Amino acid sequence: MSPATPPRILIADDQPDIIEALRLLLKGEGYQTEAVKSPAAAVKAVESRDFALLLMDLNYARDTTSGKEGLDLLAKIQGLDATLPVVVMTAWASVDLAVEAMRRGARDFVTKPWDNPRLLAIVRNQIELGSAVRSYRRLEEENQLLRGKGGPPLIAQSAAMRPVLDVIARVGPSDANVLITGENGTGKGLVAQKLHAVSARAAKPFISVNIGGLPEGVFESELFGHVRGAFTDAKSDRAGRFELADGGTLFLDEIGNIPSSQQAKMLRTVETGEFERVGSSRSTRANVRLISATNADLTADVAAGKFRQDLLFRLNTIQLHLPPLRERREDIDLLAQHFLKQHVGRYRKGVTGFDEAALQAMRAHGWPGNVRELDHAIERAVLMAQGKVIRAGDLALQAGQSAARLEDMSLEEVEALLIKKTLSRCDGNARRAAEELGLSRSAFYRRLEKHGL
Repeated sequence: MSPATPPRILIADDQPDIIEALRLLLKGEGYQTEAVKSPAAAVKAVESRDFALLLMDLNYARDTTSGKEGLDLLAKIQGLDATLPVVVMTAWASVDLAVEAMRRGARDFVTKPWDNPRLLAIVRNQIELGSAVRSYRRLEEENQLLRGKGGPPLIAQSAAMRPVLDVIARVGPSDANVLITGENGTGKGLVAQKLHAVSARAAKPFISVNIGGLPEGVFESELFGHVRGAFTDAKSDRAGRFELADGGTLFLDEIGNIPSSQQAKMLRTVETGEFERVGSSRSTRANVRLISATNADLTADVAAGKFRQDLLFRLNTIQLHLPPLRERREDIDLLAQHFLKQHVGRYRKGVTGFDEAALQAMRAHGWPGNVRELDHAIERAVLMAQGKVIRAGDLALQAGQSAARLEDMSLEEVEALLIKKTLSRCDGNARRAAEELGLSRSAFYRRLEKHGL
């Protein structure tokens, strides 16, 4: 690991002997320094480079002690970078001027001639404070981005989601591969989008593929592409998802469903970025960041011989777990209001809110389908509501009432109910639910998408 870059301090003073004395003192403490002799040069320096601290005199014109130039410079620096700590220097006779500078945004002052230990203590403290302020503002900006900019908002005010937001803020800007775990419908795809949005790849493609919905026969073609004539229906060359995501992020949803026969090829591509289109022997390289998601226990799958351990190690540099909706009930009202606004606009309905019984019903419901089920329930309620507010009955959340009316339900409604009950019994594990229902993984995921679960 390379040593951290020493903090860089900008010195602004028109007296060469003052500049040299400060340079020698600060260099002895391990600081980098840069010196300018006029306010205009100080502004230019701050505009072009980053500094940890500005140490500036208040007077520059000869025989002038008004401090006007220094105060004007301070205002300009505040406009350029309000987080840059500024320490002003003044003569003993001008302490009142230094106090005025602090009132206008300077962090501290030293008097000439200065006391070396005191000056160094001020410099050290202000650099540390400035670094903390900048880190806090950067985190706040990132969290604002996570909650609403760059795609659909990530609504997360609950304590259970706080660690999720923190990990996104810390890991998102990096190129680290991330494995997102959690039950079906918890919002893994949305979190993947947010990780991409706060990264250096944000302006590049975000390509998503549902591994669980890919029949094994087309898996390799979908991921790596094919050339014309590679198989019967290959009428022309086609780029795969890795190529489409070059320079950006590739989101592999339900990665636990990758066929065993394809895991070695996937491992090679994850490790080297290289692959061949189906029907071609020419290697192609793609620079992608991989974000994967699963509702399965991949560690158990490794132990059972269903998933390669080396592939898992490559995919989960960072593992991020999303809690189910039943563990973040504080977010239900906020999510409900968001989905209401969304669907009211889509269907041009005059619904304005929920009555108290509807809110209580949503707060008490188990939500086996998690956030996706809540979205679907509110979409249905918006369509069914007869007044200005959604009532509990519009949500159709009472399982007992649905069972009693089973004979009156359509085939699609019965299928959706059966899938929801099976998911609930399997604790949200889509693979186990598919096995219990006797469906292939791809058929099960098509039904989940069809019913909005």
